[in-house]
Amino acid sequence: MNTQLTLGIETSCDETSVALVEDGRRVVSNVIHSQVDLHKDFGGVVPELAARDHLERLPQLLDLAFEKAGAGPEDVGLIAVTRGPGLAGCLLVGVGVAEGLSASWSRPLTGVNHLWGHIYAAMLTRPDLEPPLLGLVVSGAHSDLVRMPEHGRFEVIGRTRDDAAGEAFDKAARMLGLGYPGGPALDRLARTGDPRRQPLPKPSLPGLEFSFSGLKTALLYRLRDLGDAVTPQDKADLAAAFERSVVESLMEKLDEALSRTSVSDVVVAGGVAANTLLRRRTIEVVAGRARLTMPTLELCTDNAAMIAAAGFFGPARQTATVDPSLGWD
Repeated sequence: MNTQLTLGIETSCDETSVALVEDGRRVVSNVIHSQVDLHKDFGGVVPELAARDHLERLPQLLDLAFEKAGAGPEDVGLIAVTRGPGLAGCLLVGVGVAEGLSASWSRPLTGVNHLWGHIYAAMLTRPDLEPPLLGLVVSGAHSDLVRMPEHGRFEVIGRTRDDAAGEAFDKAARMLGLGYPGGPALDRLARTGDPRRQPLPKPSLPGLEFSFSGLKTALLYRLRDLGDAVTPQDKADLAAAFERSVVESLMEKLDEALSRTSVSDVVVAGGVAANTLLRRRTIEVVAGRARLTMPTLELCTDNAAMIAAAGFFGPARQTATVDPSLGWD
């Protein structure tokens, strides 16, 4: 190939991914292995199993990513790897492999903030997108409103006080007996329900903060009151009501942030941005006020292409020190 590519490696949780991205904007290859089947019997991610699976999968995924791209190590100009936030053991696997490749190939290595990656996933979807922008990142562990004034800089203007939206969806799905992963299962069930038949409160805090713990408690009490009399339709209605309450809470804060912030571009990203209702309502809330970009469904979930893009545009680092509790800094 005649161009230098960024090799991205993502192993922060339960997806193993390797990607090659050109100029931080064009995905040349993006290979993702999901560990859903590995963890489903446990009802959630088992960190030790996840780390071991990353270690076993990465060599073949590296080969596959290069094969799909029609490229080789000589085409790589930069290696970008997730350094946090995430599960410590999983992050160490990805960083260890990246450090080995960097030393072997004599290529620069940069450690990437996983949260930044979700914003940069939007730039892979819309290559002409540039900061400044307003971002809403909703995932299993984060629900954050951020300003991005320029590449590599983020200012948090609102966040959750307790559970993230994705975590709330997973816990609600568990209460409803939907298994793991809970978010997609709740989304599917909600499509067959009517939230008006089993209404739940909409969380509301002053300012731009979120809270979903009270909503979880409301669902728990409603299921307790229904007891053995709960029907499949009741569960579908409750799924729809829970989903609506979470989404409307997110939209209320996004609407307020738009009113406070003068931006021409809005990004809504993260795993929960794949939710059907959230995507529809976001379009309605942002319409006529700013240009909206939501990553494609594949780029909403954890993937290495977004890590490669963030590594390309972010500040250069010579190391990839693991930090499982890394914030937006």
